[in-house]
Amino acid sequence: MVSDQIHTEIDDGNMRIFESGAVRDTSTNKLDYEACLSPLVLKRYAEYIRDCRVQPDGNLRADDNWQKGFGLAVWMKSKLRHILHTWTLHRTGAPNLVDEDGKVWDIETALCAEFFNTHGMLHEVLANKHK
Repeated sequence: MVSDQIHTEIDDGNMRIFESGAVRDTSTNKLDYEACLSPLVLKRYAEYIRDCRVQPDGNLRADDNWQKGFGLAVWMKSKLRHILHTWTLHRTGAPNLVDEDGKVWDIETALCAEFFNTHGMLHEVLANKHK
């Protein structure tokens, strides 16, 4: 947890009162994205997405191309392949593995691929729920 050394506050459940005298509404029950996300993970994931933009024909796809959707079965099949990569690397302690297509995977890339498929599948589930 990162401590806030600049401003201390009292949150009584209705209002927050800061040492400076400033007031804001309560933070109780608000989603705390800063606490839930890791900047290290998000940066590595963005690097993974950037690296995956190049298609086999050399053309670039948009970073958000995945939001168009692939269907839940496609997400699930890919997710399980990448879980197997991560699991194999974890169990063997090997620095990398080569898949059936000859692609080399390290643990960071495998975890990013898992995250991509989990993130994409959840996006599609939620998007379909709100249609």
